[in-house]
Amino acid sequence: MSITKPSIPAGTRDFTPLEMTRRNYIFSTIRDVFKLFGFQAIETPAMENLSTLLGKYGEEGDKLLFRILNSGDFLSKTDESLLQKKDSLKVSNVISERGLRYDLTVPFARFVVQHRNEINFPFKRYQIQPVWRADRPQKGRYREFYQCDADTIGSNSLLNEVELIKIIDLVFTRLNTRILIKLNNRKILTGIAETIGEADKITEITVALDKIDKIGKEKVVEELLSRGIRNDSIEKLNPLFEMKGDKQEKITFLEGYLKNSEVGLKGIEEIKTIFRILESFGIKNTIELDLTLARGLNYYTGAIIEVKALDVEIGSICGGGRYDDLTGIFGMPGVSGVGVSFGADRIYDVLLQLNDFPAEAETGTQIMFVNFGEKEVQSVLNLVSQLREKNIAVEIYPDAAKFQKQLGYANTAKIPFVALAGEQELLKGIVTLKDMKSGKQEEVTFDELLVRCS
Repeated sequence: MSITKPSIPAGTRDFTPLEMTRRNYIFSTIRDVFKLFGFQAIETPAMENLSTLLGKYGEEGDKLLFRILNSGDFLSKTDESLLQKKDSLKVSNVISERGLRYDLTVPFARFVVQHRNEINFPFKRYQIQPVWRADRPQKGRYREFYQCDADTIGSNSLLNEVELIKIIDLVFTRLNTRILIKLNNRKILTGIAETIGEADKITEITVALDKIDKIGKEKVVEELLSRGIRNDSIEKLNPLFEMKGDKQEKITFLEGYLKNSEVGLKGIEEIKTIFRILESFGIKNTIELDLTLARGLNYYTGAIIEVKALDVEIGSICGGGRYDDLTGIFGMPGVSGVGVSFGADRIYDVLLQLNDFPAEAETGTQIMFVNFGEKEVQSVLNLVSQLREKNIAVEIYPDAAKFQKQLGYANTAKIPFVALAGEQELLKGIVTLKDMKSGKQEEVTFDELLVRCS
């Protein structure tokens, strides 16, 4: 009988202990910064009702939702004529009532409405959990990946946008990663659609513009034409495609370009306010105004934020924006929110390519005691317990194996120090501490080891 080789679905991954140590370094860095700014942790289920998810991400987003089949004999309850038509979408709407979450923002909006009487507004939450998208797997793009979100809901203040940008700046400063922060405003994009005479095609325009970094101007123009945007309207977009200069030059151009669009001018004022406040915040990374930045999610209504790594070719590693009425679709209108989402998996890929994980992100165990036998192990158990009480990660090699085998294990596991407490050491009340990187050894007493590790 042939045995099928075990595998996992495309676009998903297993993580080794080393990879998990590195990932947890990223998660803890982001989490610590979130807490510094007063955000509180929540979690939501992996699956949501499809009625919660559908229609929130645009036509393309809906296609990428993973749907979960209803339990039981769901086909027996399905109209036979519907099955014969072989319309997969219509059938799936009948046999699937739930789906895996596509992002953390829509479930958060559902959470706010459902728990409105239990939370205090403005509500600042962070959430670090996996999401799923039925996308085509490729480098930097997975079907299962983690997002690290921070959102403030229940406040219209642009100070929230500024603080989120500062969070982005601080997170990547701590991760020692050079980034470019791109800003735009959905109101500006709406104003552009009005100005070129395509106000009713704002969704089609933003979906196409959002791909300009991936497919280039010519392909974007082709897509705009395929979506029903007229040639003369596209020609009016050319100044935006070709615009150069700093943020002030772009703002000055926009003020003239959008002079007849009330919503567009409001977007310009919001951008100007954000930049003005940012000047007092001491941002370390580069920020630019990118007028083609659209981010395809339909629920954005104000500021749009996207982050690119400067030293690695990869897609967006963080993004977000303002959404004025996302809770309205769940029966709680008039509540504005703004948030950002860090793509932990892409950030991992960036740090890996740059070989930029710090030493503390390479290992969990700090000291390993060599196993010389039952008697010796018994003699150091109390010392091991005291080290752990001081929050020092310690392990004892489980078997009295050959010395070189035990050292090989410590070396492979990247354990920085090995403690030798054999018969001679125990008679003298000492431990020989070996630095695995330098090879240097020194004798220390139990008390000295405890003090050194404090």
